Amino acid sequence: MVRESHFESGDDLHRYEALLRTADLVVHRRDLPELLPELARCLHEVASFEIANFSLYDAERKAMRLHFWEGNELLMSPAEWPLEDVACSAAMEKQEAVVWPDLHRESRFQRSITLLRDRGIRSYCALPLTSGQRRLGAFGLGSSSINAYGAGDVRLLRRVAGLVALVLENALTRAAFQREKERLEALLQVSTTLVSNLDLQTVFPELSRFIGSVFRQDYASVAIHDEAARCLRLYPLDSALAAELIGAETTLSMKESGAGEAFEESAPKIFSPADLARIRSTFVERMLALGIHTLCCLPLISPQGTIGTLNLASKEVGAFLPQDMSFLKQVATQVAMALNTARAKHEIAELTDRLKTEKLYLEDEIRSELNFEEIIGESHALKRVLTQTNTVAQTDATVLILGETGTGKELIARAIHRVSARKGAAFIKLNCAAIPTGLLESELFGHEKGAFTGAVSQKIGRLELAHKGTLFLDEVGDIPLELQPKLLRVLQDQEFERLGGTRTIKVNVRLIAATNRDLAKSMAAHTFRSDLYYRLHVFPIHMPPLRDHSSDIPLLVRYFVQKFARRMNKQIETIPTDAMNALIHWRWPGNVRELENFIERSVILSDASVLTIPMAELYLPSDSSCGSVLESLEREYILRVLRETGGVIAGTHGAAARLGLKRTTLQSRIQKLGITRQDYEN
Repeated sequence: MVRESHFESGDDLHRYEALLRTADLVVHRRDLPELLPELARCLHEVASFEIANFSLYDAERKAMRLHFWEGNELLMSPAEWPLEDVACSAAMEKQEAVVWPDLHRESRFQRSITLLRDRGIRSYCALPLTSGQRRLGAFGLGSSSINAYGAGDVRLLRRVAGLVALVLENALTRAAFQREKERLEALLQVSTTLVSNLDLQTVFPELSRFIGSVFRQDYASVAIHDEAARCLRLYPLDSALAAELIGAETTLSMKESGAGEAFEESAPKIFSPADLARIRSTFVERMLALGIHTLCCLPLISPQGTIGTLNLASKEVGAFLPQDMSFLKQVATQVAMALNTARAKHEIAELTDRLKTEKLYLEDEIRSELNFEEIIGESHALKRVLTQTNTVAQTDATVLILGETGTGKELIARAIHRVSARKGAAFIKLNCAAIPTGLLESELFGHEKGAFTGAVSQKIGRLELAHKGTLFLDEVGDIPLELQPKLLRVLQDQEFERLGGTRTIKVNVRLIAATNRDLAKSMAAHTFRSDLYYRLHVFPIHMPPLRDHSSDIPLLVRYFVQKFARRMNKQIETIPTDAMNALIHWRWPGNVRELENFIERSVILSDASVLTIPMAELYLPSDSSCGSVLESLEREYILRVLRETGGVIAGTHGAAARLGLKRTTLQSRIQKLGITRQDYEN
């Protein structure tokens, strides 16, 4: 039999009234962790128990969050248990009090029953906590005595449960309000940061920090849709796990991640471990291996359409709930606006480049500052050369121009002549490396009729043609050793004889020589006369290689683009920023001449108003000693482009067009590098 209540006396009523007064004070507490222990202390005024617990129901997770007290001490940290493990869940489901007179006879709810029995509890009473139609959970009291709770106890505790439910509802409402306030504050911070800062490298870490203050995500990234490649480009936010999973950037097809589903459906997606396993991609396998159990992908929707996704992941199961979606959608909207703004900023930058291209007269002013219109650039290294050129041009001193192939040595020689007092006379050029040794003497000094077989008439040499003007000897280091004394005589005495002649010819010539050789080494090897070297080395000018004044590359590129576009009757208005960056960072072993030829080829390949450069050529081997390394780089680059284009080679969006190559050329490179379909489809 259930014994009668021992709460029927006036003293019991006094205790209940004391509970009401205390509870009235508790209502004003906002912090749930402070509220529950005070409720446990209040219950000691009306009931006898050794253990009390409050089990708060989570409808989304179908679980109870347990708070156990033994006396006035917290028995264990709050924990989340399934309903089937919690004894007091029976009271919540039945919406009535449930009493266990002797726990040793109970076989259900083994997890919580075992905990109670291990603490010496023999009887247990559980009551539902319900306010209006809202089921908040249940609370239970445990006693070391058998049959400790009778019908009278239950009647009074039922009234206590109603009061406790009101107190809990008030506290939970306050907690929900505070949580929503914190989310709105975080959203305001996100909005302020994104609007005030257009640099996404700064925005993304801030964004991750703000979201992390509301959600405990372990991974965060933004996926941007690449329309041309029909793929998603992942960028990690401020997360160690994201950096480990993605690196600087990862390109994924639409089917390789949950982000692809969210993007294509333009709807938020939450993925459980089973959902992730269903995707079956290397990227998701790595994600699961790193302990990710929940992934949330939110589409980034702009007025122009869906541009990507915001991706959050956690190592906890069920970390993102449907009620979180409203806040996360608002964050995603702010991110989409920021990306749109950044894209507009990029377009403005491209428009600025276009305007700069159309106003080349500003660059012409720079080039004509020292009257050297053909020399493009404004770097310190180039200005130093132009200053030297302007200085020596006012004299008749011999000039030796040193520098690598393609640095513009002939342009400097012409500039010296054009600024000098000899500008009204001829500028005669002779490339000493381009003429066979047997004919070089004749080309330089001329010959008399019959001087050698085939000399059917007299020929005037370059020296005579340059009388009162300038003679430019390009590649002077290639002059044969037997011809060098004759050139030395010209420098010393300004006289010579034609080949096969006896008459001494006087000339007034200013000599400018150029070479890409190290003449000091040639002297040491006895292939170049030291006395000739010192005669040539009166005023040396060192031409810097293009890699040492790469800041001039944008000016050179725009100049050559306009030059060849006019020649080919094309209207090229835009040079893509990524193309310009690639040109600036290439080493240019052939210097300005290589750049000029490259731009001419690019203009030929360009069909529209945007310059199309053959990017693959910037990765081709230029030195046999590093051929294998560069060939590997070329192979990886072509594979990357093939993956991004889905293996499509031809067409306007195919790999050949993106690489700036002909379809047949790309197919030839693919065959030579041993690239198979399996290499870029996997």
